[in-house]
Amino acid sequence: MNTIKIITSTTREGRKGIAIANWITDLAKQNNRYNIELLDLAQINLPFMDEPNHPRLKQYHYEHTKKWSETINTADAFIIVLAEYNFGFPAPIKNAIDYLYNEWMNKPVAFVSYGGVSGGLRATQMLKQVVSAVHMMPVTDQVNIPFFAKLIDDNGVFQPGEPIIKSAEAMLKGLESWSEALKTMRNK
Repeated sequence: MNTIKIITSTTREGRKGIAIANWITDLAKQNNRYNIELLDLAQINLPFMDEPNHPRLKQYHYEHTKKWSETINTADAFIIVLAEYNFGFPAPIKNAIDYLYNEWMNKPVAFVSYGGVSGGLRATQMLKQVVSAVHMMPVTDQVNIPFFAKLIDDNGVFQPGEPIIKSAEAMLKGLESWSEALKTMRNK
């Protein structure tokens, strides 16, 4: 059974994306074909990259990096719940990726992006370059949620329509396929 880690991209107080992260986590858990873990960067609270050595060396000095390394290393695949800030991705997700190198390699990543009119597409396209640099495989199927705030109810629960749900189901299937296909490379 594949382990999928779902990573939030924002840490600010009052953020709305956690509702989307909770939704995709619940949807993925319904499948019973994956081990699912939500990694909330606000709770993980990584400082700005402070390791003295290049991540490729895996000579981590700080406990927060060692713990982050262990958390990421046990994943087979990832979903990044990605906000769009000023036509780009939020700094916390870039920081979280930059801490590590080998732990990301040969693992697929899918995106559930959200924002205004673009639904986070610009941020996704930019972050695909970053994840490719650490040898992750961005999957083709993704979920884009424009005007996402309109889909969060008074209780803070994300209420997607059928097209978003179908898109997420297709994304999960693609992520599983890529995870299986890359397993041989991860096990070298």
